[in-house]
Amino acid sequence: MKRPNIILFYCDDLGYGDLGCYGSDAMKTPHLDQLAREGIRFTNWYSNSPVCSPSRASLLTGKYPAKAGVTSILGGKRGTKGLSLEHTTLASALKSHGYQTALFGKWHLGASAEYGPNAHGFDQFYGFRAGCIDYYSHIFYWGQGGGINPVHDLWRNETEVWENGEYMTEAITREATAFIDAAPDDEPYFMYVAYNAPHYPMHAPKAYLDRFPDLPPDRRIMAAMIAAVDDGVGEIVKALKQNGAYEDTIIFFSSDNGPSTESRNWLDGTEDLYYGGSAGRFRGHKASLFEGGIREPAILSYPAGLAGRQGQISDEMFAMMDIFPTMLELSGVGTEGYDLDGHSIFDARSGNALSPHKQLFWEYEGQLAVREGKWKLVLNGKLDFSRTEADAVHLSDLEQDSSERINLAMQYPEITQRLERDVRQWYQSLQEEA
Repeated sequence: MKRPNIILFYCDDLGYGDLGCYGSDAMKTPHLDQLAREGIRFTNWYSNSPVCSPSRASLLTGKYPAKAGVTSILGGKRGTKGLSLEHTTLASALKSHGYQTALFGKWHLGASAEYGPNAHGFDQFYGFRAGCIDYYSHIFYWGQGGGINPVHDLWRNETEVWENGEYMTEAITREATAFIDAAPDDEPYFMYVAYNAPHYPMHAPKAYLDRFPDLPPDRRIMAAMIAAVDDGVGEIVKALKQNGAYEDTIIFFSSDNGPSTESRNWLDGTEDLYYGGSAGRFRGHKASLFEGGIREPAILSYPAGLAGRQGQISDEMFAMMDIFPTMLELSGVGTEGYDLDGHSIFDARSGNALSPHKQLFWEYEGQLAVREGKWKLVLNGKLDFSRTEADAVHLSDLEQDSSERINLAMQYPEITQRLERDVRQWYQSLQEEA
């Protein structure tokens, strides 16, 4: 079989309820909806972190964030250190087996060239190294000493480029389609398309805003930003088909964490207001270990390799760290010799997507969480960056209460104590390895 191309689409702050195929009644995402119909749509896919840098570290290394050495949001100031070169990325692994590799969009795993994409196995890079930029000027305004001294942050490999006025989502799509058009027929490639949408600042061209005339301003700008991403996915899929590569290309689409309640998303952060993005039925947002902060939309398409499974909906439990081993398995490279926490999502005997995890664990800024089957325990939980959950120990039955509204910790003390012991032991093992 021909070695497949691999494309990872990774959005920024996209919520579980922000796509049509995940139940949104406002967002129009026909291209992603079509991709879901032609592939597998996952309902229990998790980020390994409720914020961006650690999530991306897990995606690219196949490890829990702490094992990859990235547990918090990395700064965007030039020279900021990032993901250590001692960790093998998916790009490095595939490059060593003959793949051409490219990243278009957001990096956020080190703002210096020393820790940049080219140092981590990407042959080509076009995008930015910080956590966010202005969509038109490509300037990073935040975290620069109280907001002063903003820096321009757009690069082609290690050369700074200036494209003031180009909408970033469209520029990323432009670079990705050009890469596909230029790719040799006899060489497979891995392309990481990391859209910064719908992360703040809330920018979108008028043509996209005009598609949603009846939405209120906060939802309208969010819908427009997501529509631009959806169009980008559609253009990239079209380029694959025009080049005869669609059937032999693995496509994975997801996002780094749940929707943000940060003030730069326009609103004042009160409980009853809509925040622009939607976590669907789930509780919590970005920075929270409740479902809204970590459960993500996820779609996998591979026409030549998933014959007969198109249109499936998988309720199995997976995480971003599973992408590394899954892509190595599907590409025929194999995982031998790699130190991974993730596992391939496909059962070797049946070929079906089956969860390899009895338990999944999370830690972020004093919060701990574990999921085992239908049970989910959150310790010291927060609802976003600042709002704290009333109960320090919160046990949920996700089959009966997926929104984690009912605390069952007092009703099931043995389960609560066991899961708390397990997650604390896991966290202790991270401290011992550090």
